[in-house]
Amino acid sequence: MERWVLLHKGAKFEELSEKFHISKQLVSLIRNRNVIGEEAMEKYLHGTISDLYDGMLLKDMNRAIDILTEKIADKKKIRVIGDYDIDGVNATYILLEGLEGLGAEVDYDIPNRMTDGYGLSNELIERAASAGVDTILTCDNGIAARKEIAYAKELGMTVIVTDHHEVPYEDEQKQEEKDQTAEMTYKGKRKYILPPADAVIDPKQPDCNYPYEGICGATVAYKLMEALYEVTGHDVDDIDYLIENVAMATIGDVMDLEDENRIFVREGLEMLKRTANPGMRSLMECNGIEKERLNSYHIGFVIGPCLNAGGRLDTAKRALELLRAKNKKEADVLAGDLKALNDSRKDLTAKAVKEAIEYIEHSTLKEDKVLVVYLPECHESLAGIVAGKIREKYYRPVFVITDAKEGAKGSGRSIEAYYMYEKLHECEELLDKYGGHKMAAGLSLPVENIDKLRRRLNEKCMLSEKDLSEKITIDMQLPFSKISPKFIDEIKLLEPFGKGNTKPVFAEKNLVIRSARVLGRNKNVLKMRLENAEHVILDAVYFGEVEKFIGYLEEKYGKQEVTELLTGGRSRVTIQATFYPEINDYLGRKTLQIVVMHYR
Repeated sequence: MERWVLLHKGAKFEELSEKFHISKQLVSLIRNRNVIGEEAMEKYLHGTISDLYDGMLLKDMNRAIDILTEKIADKKKIRVIGDYDIDGVNATYILLEGLEGLGAEVDYDIPNRMTDGYGLSNELIERAASAGVDTILTCDNGIAARKEIAYAKELGMTVIVTDHHEVPYEDEQKQEEKDQTAEMTYKGKRKYILPPADAVIDPKQPDCNYPYEGICGATVAYKLMEALYEVTGHDVDDIDYLIENVAMATIGDVMDLEDENRIFVREGLEMLKRTANPGMRSLMECNGIEKERLNSYHIGFVIGPCLNAGGRLDTAKRALELLRAKNKKEADVLAGDLKALNDSRKDLTAKAVKEAIEYIEHSTLKEDKVLVVYLPECHESLAGIVAGKIREKYYRPVFVITDAKEGAKGSGRSIEAYYMYEKLHECEELLDKYGGHKMAAGLSLPVENIDKLRRRLNEKCMLSEKDLSEKITIDMQLPFSKISPKFIDEIKLLEPFGKGNTKPVFAEKNLVIRSARVLGRNKNVLKMRLENAEHVILDAVYFGEVEKFIGYLEEKYGKQEVTELLTGGRSRVTIQATFYPEINDYLGRKTLQIVVMHYR
């Protein structure tokens, strides 16, 4: 059951409205996004690249720059080792482009999800050593690879870690054998364990003074290159174009679009609309995206999945090759391959989701608060996507576990009240490896421990029934009479939308459905005309589970009443709805309409 919560956050609405020349409603919407005070509102509305934080504030940035400056001057071979998702690929690209621009001897390696697993491995280190690599530079990984980095150090290599993931820790009271390869940092009752690298740049380090820790791996990589260019006397403007890669990674890795992330994404999306990168141009073209209309949705749900598809079903090196393509012919081939891989991934995902739901519905799993779903045949690269779909359906924390080359591997997706990484930490003796953050995690474990993990997670689960009911946060009740083209245009000042800066949610009650009809080849669109208590009528459209919506109305008002409604008769069917207003442009005719998101 959903919980609808109407926000009531205070602010000097009149004063801020006059100062920023925006409506009081918009001031309220911005305040609802936890933007407090004039300075924060100025940055939210008008923040530019000049408002970004100084990368030198990141712990170990000085040390990393000193090392890289020396290695570049001495022509030492540097290898960038990234990750296979959109963040890792873009971070790798940023480091390669930046270092090549400084004349470095640099190449790259990205682990194969199936054969190498996540992050640094001894195999990757040995590959680097046999190629004569002097310095390993990680991106979007490395913070948890203390044993692997110790091995690289034994082989005589220099290692720089750039990452944004949680720093592994032990609880102070745990009596465990001391790891001589680890540097310990205490904070409260936790003992944070840093890898023995020559420099570690990660804003989540407990003693890092960077003002905002919610950045992605590509942002950390960009900050390193920006600082390196400044310190070595090169023009930082030469790498400004890499901000578009920071934007893609920030959206694709589902970072909160607040603080400097918002600036990176807003600036980066504008750059992508006029990008000179042949790979990105081809990928937009083959997916039918009009560059001038590009927004965060296209990155999150079209471009991102294509870039991730290589790492899921083949190799992430394909996505990197696309970003580094030198001409349209090469880019078109690579973009087409990635789109085809993503189409295949969609089919495999749909099949795995169906199997997971059947498994849950016909087992005792349905009674669990934490779902641990074992799908041995599922492609291990799809576990996270499937977990996300199952979480949407059941609103539970979900782990999907599959068979791997050795043992089992899984990915988890969480809900707001459940800190996934910390809960895995409580079960670490059952796991071979794990990592992640609050809302998502990855793990590997022996197959025989899957049931034990399920029991342990549920035994330790403290989620209440309230936690397990999805909260629908409503920005404001909005009468239809207040919806106008001007207001809809003003809402665009809140863009780009995404996690941490979601589209506003409006609500209205006592809405009479004056007419309704089901549209679409798959009968998945419900077109309605809704009338509010002021007798203002607006077109409305619903893109959710139409069959479920109609079933709900039939249960409440009777089948005959709903049949009459759908066949053009008048009805007494009334609902409450949350919605988002927009302009419907059909064959050049523009009309106001609302998109219904939730109903009751």
